[in-house]
Amino acid sequence: MNTLWDRFEGVMVRGEEDDRIAGDFNMWVFVLGDLVIFGAYFVVFMVHRFHEPELFRASQGHLNLLIATLNTIVLLTSSQLVARAVHAARQGDDAAVRRLITQAGGLGALFVVLKVTEWVIEISRGYTLPSDEFFMFYFCLTGVHLLHVLLGLLIFGVVLHEIRQGSGRRVTLVEAGATYWHMVDVIWVLLFAVLYLLR
Repeated sequence: MNTLWDRFEGVMVRGEEDDRIAGDFNMWVFVLGDLVIFGAYFVVFMVHRFHEPELFRASQGHLNLLIATLNTIVLLTSSQLVARAVHAARQGDDAAVRRLITQAGGLGALFVVLKVTEWVIEISRGYTLPSDEFFMFYFCLTGVHLLHVLLGLLIFGVVLHEIRQGSGRRVTLVEAGATYWHMVDVIWVLLFAVLYLLR
């Protein structure tokens, strides 16, 4: 008799689309763990912000809202492309998967370029990690997120390699990559709201 855990893991990897959770079980564990860690970061940020509201508001005013908004649009668009890639993978359309994952990866690379540009602008204006508590959080949180974006681009590379193998194609790998990328997107939307918009 299967335990509840065995049944859950089986649902994660079975081939039937209508009665399973998309992706790989291990990726879901990683994603949920990562979200818990980022949740803790956000709580710590909000505690510090509560104690120094004027400092945080003043420092926040120096951030480049235009670049951050563009980056939000870039990541949301890339997530939409990844979702379409999952659908194409389920339909067995490898060419579409390659095209959509490549486009999503290109947008991910654009996000990196925009984020580094934003950092260069802030640093050139004298706002660095030790400037104050807000910028310490800003560089740490966006830096950790940027590492996640780079890991996502690496995962896209693995997905593309797998798709090129033809017979070695696994829908679950495309789904796992999409799951990770959507997490990266969700974290950025929260960062955008907390760092750039919250007053």
